[in-house]
Amino acid sequence: MMAATFAAVFIALYVAHSVGDHWVQTSHQAAHKGAAGWAGRLADARHVATLTATKGIVLAPVVWLLDLDLSVLGLMLGFGVDAVTHWWADRRTTLARLAELTGKAEFYTLGTGAHPAHPVTAQGGPAAHLGTGAYALDQSWHHAWLLIAALLITTV
Repeated sequence: MMAATFAAVFIALYVAHSVGDHWVQTSHQAAHKGAAGWAGRLADARHVATLTATKGIVLAPVVWLLDLDLSVLGLMLGFGVDAVTHWWADRRTTLARLAELTGKAEFYTLGTGAHPAHPVTAQGGPAAHLGTGAYALDQSWHHAWLLIAALLITTV
């Protein structure tokens, strides 16, 4: 039964993460959460607050309808770890530095003008694309911590 509970919690968190990171996050939060100083920190904190609320809103009916047995401590630990790690990565310089330290700096710049093979149009201007290496590394970071959060929520 614990494996089924874990699966339900992870799926709910994963879906809520996508909704919260892309639909709920405001344009202001997305544009400013990586800014230096308190303005950036606060924009990031507001994003993480709405993201965490989204995860709670999505998880609540899953818990209720599936009659999942979760502890308050597990929920607090899981949501706390997820929120702190999300805030850390979304400051942008932190994840960029981690990419550099792990040999992923070139991949981090993929899809941007900083990458040696950046996409351009026939006229030489920036070409549209579906994402960047920074975005891929950001999302995979969040997914890994969603897994840990789901484990904490399910097992504590």
